[in-house]
Amino acid sequence: MSGGIARGRLAEERKAWRKNHPHGFVARPETGADGALNLMVWQCTLPGKVGTDWEGGFYPVAIHFSEDYPSKPPKCKFPQGFFHPNVYPSGTVCLSILNEDSGWRPAITVKQILVGIQELLDAPNPADPAQTEAYQLFIQDPVEYKRRVRQQAKQYPPPI
Repeated sequence: MSGGIARGRLAEERKAWRKNHPHGFVARPETGADGALNLMVWQCTLPGKVGTDWEGGFYPVAIHFSEDYPSKPPKCKFPQGFFHPNVYPSGTVCLSILNEDSGWRPAITVKQILVGIQELLDAPNPADPAQTEAYQLFIQDPVEYKRRVRQQAKQYPPPI
């Protein structure tokens, strides 16, 4: 029965997103080979914030919802190997609002999740590192860290 709750909520989220979403962001359920929408997995793109080293990049994020959504948070993933102190090598995002034991609340929307991830890009949380190399550069060599961020932004050009 809870799966019905998750899918109902996600259908509402999709409607709300289509009516009003932040400029430059994309969020849509996956479409299967048969053309059917899979509301449980969304393919998203978020732009790097203007005026930051992330600017110019359009970063792909997959959101995986469980049957327990919205009681439990979704898992959000960048491509494997994404360079950021709060992204695990697997691509999984480490962010308080996605943590079931700390910041997650069932009222949090897809829009809030994506805006939160965009904020995290330029404001990493050094108290919660998920990846050694990015964390160490962020703390010990900010110049090299920023260079790597700008280099990564070029790997994710705007969609055509």
